[in-house]
Amino acid sequence: MTSVSVIVTNYNYGAFVIDAVESALSQTRAAAQVIVVDDGSTDGSAERLRSRYGGDARVTLLTGSNRGQLGAFRHALDHATGQVVAFLDADDFWDLGYLEAMVAVYEEHAGTDFVFSDCILTGKEHGREAYADRAVDLGYTALSAWMTGWWYGEATSALTMRREWAERALNLPANLQETWRLSADTCLVYGSSLQGAHKRYLPTGMVHYRIHATNHWWHSRTSEQRFLRRYRVRSLVNHYAREMAIDARTEDLIKLEFLSKDDPSHEEARRYALMALASSVWLPRRLWRAFSIVRRGGWWERGPKRAAESRKLGAPGVASEPPAPKRELPRHFEEARLATVGTGPE
Repeated sequence: MTSVSVIVTNYNYGAFVIDAVESALSQTRAAAQVIVVDDGSTDGSAERLRSRYGGDARVTLLTGSNRGQLGAFRHALDHATGQVVAFLDADDFWDLGYLEAMVAVYEEHAGTDFVFSDCILTGKEHGREAYADRAVDLGYTALSAWMTGWWYGEATSALTMRREWAERALNLPANLQETWRLSADTCLVYGSSLQGAHKRYLPTGMVHYRIHATNHWWHSRTSEQRFLRRYRVRSLVNHYAREMAIDARTEDLIKLEFLSKDDPSHEEARRYALMALASSVWLPRRLWRAFSIVRRGGWWERGPKRAAESRKLGAPGVASEPPAPKRELPRHFEEARLATVGTGPE
């Protein structure tokens, strides 16, 4: 049986953190551990957590000085024993069957390293953030993440992965640890992709992504902030690529990476076809690979039909009007963010 360690990180979310922890403890499939890290809160969160869970053997409560989300994740991972880790922001919460649904993917599909879900926006905004309207085997995503910066993940509270992949992704040099101290979920998503994790997506509708006054920053971004985010995310992607010795020669593997995906979407087929065309290999080979990818993906006939059916049926994950997120929820590296996520001060 797959064991799970839940990691809840908190900074000054005393009004919400108990709800988050209770949602983790109430799962129909119990976690082996629920690790709660209070990251130097100044609002009495640590005292509230000690009073509520100090004698609860199910909860490992860790406190200390403020180190940001990345430091809090690393602190928790030092104490984690589960084969899989599931991350939960202190201001979010899960429905009761979330862990059961996510762990089932690992148990039913051997070799899966990373599973993420969709998010239901609640609080000051309502809607859904979803990668797709159906469960998707994303296979390997290293070259796509490197060449296009595509985001194969979701917000923190919808991320699960095998523990060793989280540890690898967060094993960063000091300069990057400082840069990403407040947005470590970006490191988890890009690091796992570029380091070679096999990813799957499962829409559950069970992750509630709370929008409130202290994290509703989206509309206040400046052009300078947008540039800095894009620049820093590309620098992070390049770091992982160097670590894995990804270079122009690995472009020869674009088609093979695409073939690791079961029933890829038309959008994914188009992305990989464009990657093949943009590669530096011999032109006739580029053209043949792009054609082979498009033919297998069938995006010119299956994709529009599937999208139309999804709209007609109101499939989960297809919002009639895309909501503005409380935090940036990127699909492409140009939309990735460097933002406060409740585990450290500005």
